Amino acid sequence: MDFFARDPVVCARELVGCIMHWDGCSGKIVETEAYRAIGDEACHTWLRPSSREYIRTHQAGDAYVYLNYGVHWLFNILIKGPEGDGFVLIRALEPEIGIDTMRKRRGDFPDKLLMAGPGRLTQALGINGSDHGRSFLKDGAGSLKRGTEGAIVSGPRIGISKAVDLPWRFGDAESKCLSKKF
Repeated sequence: MDFFARDPVVCARELVGCIMHWDGCSGKIVETEAYRAIGDEACHTWLRPSSREYIRTHQAGDAYVYLNYGVHWLFNILIKGPEGDGFVLIRALEPEIGIDTMRKRRGDFPDKLLMAGPGRLTQALGINGSDHGRSFLKDGAGSLKRGTEGAIVSGPRIGISKAVDLPWRFGDAESKCLSKKF
């Protein structure tokens, strides 16, 4: 898809406000983070040859799913553009459809906490390691459409220890479902 054939930072910003559907559930993307494959010490490609190989062998829009610290699955989308390759981490969604299913997977949390954070999001949507490498938009599990765009804010990425100063975290300023306030 052409949407993912651009700069990862541009894609991360423009994904905010899109509606993401996955396995019978959906929500509005309210928070993302961009990672560039070249020159970004926080990106998996910095130290992991397998991530560089993933970029080489997969297409833009494919799911890059990994287990973070052996605890939570994190969902990223592969970006491949003329400005450079990288990933967009989907950090938070505002739940819309399938809320009962999400609660069965996550527990009886208020809507604002169901998918407020990348680990909560994957648990609520049922995303795990078996989804790694799937074509996000072609395999039938996920889809994406433009939604309403509110005021988008940006700031430093969180939950990392390198390249923390880059303002590549984007969010919907109005949302109560962010993983962390800006």
